[in-house]
Amino acid sequence: MGMKTIIVLLIGLVLASVRLAEAQQPNKIPRIGLLGVASASALTGQLDAFRQGLRELGYIEGKNIVVEYRYADAKADRVPELAAELVDLKVDIIVTYQTLSVLALKKASATIPIVFAMLSFPVENGIIASFARPGGNATGLTVLSEELNGKRLELLKETAPKITRIGVLSNLANPTQPLEWKEIQAAA
Repeated sequence: MGMKTIIVLLIGLVLASVRLAEAQQPNKIPRIGLLGVASASALTGQLDAFRQGLRELGYIEGKNIVVEYRYADAKADRVPELAAELVDLKVDIIVTYQTLSVLALKKASATIPIVFAMLSFPVENGIIASFARPGGNATGLTVLSEELNGKRLELLKETAPKITRIGVLSNLANPTQPLEWKEIQAAA
């Protein structure tokens, strides 16, 4: 599934919730919070697709919807502060895409809906209770990439049958990486 498709799906989720808020408060302009761990320039393509999806659904920034953007500029220590800022702004819904930001948002608010894209291990990281019944205030899409680790190693072994060792580069400070590492070790 392409990034544009994922973003359009997220927009659908976001706007379904926003329309409920509009029905309750007809004079209120819906406000979406967007928390990016990377910089705005690193997310240009995704942001363009996000805005295009909003326009396709009849939402024009500054006219009938407000989007509050916050970017951590790849500085993980800024994420909790930015999450708290969005919560303090009392946005109707928050969109994000990394485990780190979802965890910070859940800590900052148990009531504002959080829509996430492409997370690994949302159950194991305590973001949702289960896939069948997520519970809480977070929902979204998962990549389920951990299930592909065995296949990746299998393909590597087919490509280089004499290989006996591989190296893995990882950021173990990322909450998903220790779980991913366990999956890689089990597959090996």
